Amino acid sequence: MKAKELVTLFTEKGENFNIKNWDVYPRPQLKRDSFLCLNGEWDFATNTDGKIPDTFTEKIIVPFCPQSVLSGINRLIPDDEFLIYKKEFTLPDGFNKGEVLLHFGAVDQIAKIYINGKFVIEHHGGYEPFTCCITDLLKEVNTLTVVVKDNLDTAVLPYGKQKHKRGGMWYTPVSGIWQTVWLESVPLEYINGITINCDDKSAHISVSGVKSGVLTLHTPDGDKHFDLKDGKAEIKIKNPLLWSPEAPNIYNFTLKSGADRVESYLAFRKIESKIVDGIPRLCLNGKPYFFHGLLDQGYFPDGIFTPASPEEYKNDILSMKECGFNMLRKHIKIEPQLFYYYCDIYGMAVFQDFVNNGKYSFFRDTALPTIGMKKFPDKILHLNKEQRKAFCDGATATVNTLYNHPSIVYWTVFNEGWGQFDSANIYDFAKNLDNSHIIDTASGWFKQEKTDVESEHVYFKPIKIKKSDKPIVLSEFGGYSYKPDGHVMNPHNTYGYRFFKKQSDFMDALEALYNNEVIPLVEKGLCATVYTQVSDVEDETNGLLSYDRKVLKVDKDRMLKIAEKLKI
Repeated sequence: MKAKELVTLFTEKGENFNIKNWDVYPRPQLKRDSFLCLNGEWDFATNTDGKIPDTFTEKIIVPFCPQSVLSGINRLIPDDEFLIYKKEFTLPDGFNKGEVLLHFGAVDQIAKIYINGKFVIEHHGGYEPFTCCITDLLKEVNTLTVVVKDNLDTAVLPYGKQKHKRGGMWYTPVSGIWQTVWLESVPLEYINGITINCDDKSAHISVSGVKSGVLTLHTPDGDKHFDLKDGKAEIKIKNPLLWSPEAPNIYNFTLKSGADRVESYLAFRKIESKIVDGIPRLCLNGKPYFFHGLLDQGYFPDGIFTPASPEEYKNDILSMKECGFNMLRKHIKIEPQLFYYYCDIYGMAVFQDFVNNGKYSFFRDTALPTIGMKKFPDKILHLNKEQRKAFCDGATATVNTLYNHPSIVYWTVFNEGWGQFDSANIYDFAKNLDNSHIIDTASGWFKQEKTDVESEHVYFKPIKIKKSDKPIVLSEFGGYSYKPDGHVMNPHNTYGYRFFKKQSDFMDALEALYNNEVIPLVEKGLCATVYTQVSDVEDETNGLLSYDRKVLKVDKDRMLKIAEKLKI
């Protein structure tokens, strides 16, 4: 079956789809009252020369990738084709306060932006937001044109689980615009960014773009005011309410500087590793904490990278919390800011992967490690300088984009050898980007010396752990497959690691896996687990939820009992 035929097994258009669903402010940690959403219907064309056509014959719904049903295009895009988007817009009266900024949540992979025929910016990288100032190019009626090239097969830019020949653990590729496009207006001097450094006692705020102002923290005891001096403010309050998945305490604040005003939020929490009773432990707010988690791929049957509504992110998070989970490992994908906002406010810790690039080798990256060959001198891997730089650029953008979210406690650098290189220096590079979170240098295998945790993947044998001087994380396991009738994308192919035809047998086996193999290891030093996975993804049917999210395959009460036994 072709990818197009597969996705239409579910629906011709998302059941709850509405063109207004993504008309939502996309940046909750730097929010202004200026917002003009450009999502919706755009002109669309593809060609092989990248020239902007005189006539567009198709329409696409942004922010959905053209490979998706929700986009209205619903076809695969070859590597040799350019994607060309066009949108006309008019600014509302009084919108321009001095400068007009154009924002893209994410465009996969290389985007050239034009306003009224004038080139503005070229951006490389398919997972991070970017911004350009367009004030001087504006007219009464404006034309925004975006020309995109997705060079997936070169494997230079980060690409994650995308593959033209999808199947098994590889999924339908995406191209083009897949997150919100929007405009805002700011004063000539404005707050350009906020960096929030918090622990369990205080917060340090650094602001770019302005030097002075007043930060007002909204607390249960009333508003507290802190002066911004040389772009910085230190926040200390008596007995702050700490953030955890069980008590996701958030403090909202406003920041005023001159004519600019933004809203944001912070949380007091500290993540670290410590020796507790002779055992290395991951600790949250000074106490040992077991992170009971799931692999979360972030794919949806009708929108692929982008759900029909941001509410679907919230539903996934809350569904897993109701089953007792307190962590999601966001796997080789960066989500829109709203996903992390929901994790922040509803209480779901996030282990965030960097997005891999480089060529994947089944023999080197899967076959040999599966039979036990998990050590390899990674200085000789992936020597291409362009690929190495692209990975580091993507990692830097990931940390800069997500750093402020209290839910993020852990970065995964390399996964199962894909694109792995020179991990000792890359560990130092990651620590230099962020020394306040846990760094997992090599999740699964090709382990080297520099890492904050011992990170294991176990699928095809009993789970055992060896004593370590670092906290032990079972960063992937399980992957049991059960296919509920009428709720699978591909009834002909099945991918998983153990297979069940009855839901009751699936639940029994999952419960036995935790009770017999996982829970006994907690007292021996196991600090976190990542079961594969939140939902089915295309052929991969090992989720706790079906791909359409209509079937929860597990018993909530039994899952809650498992979660209770995992607490330290």
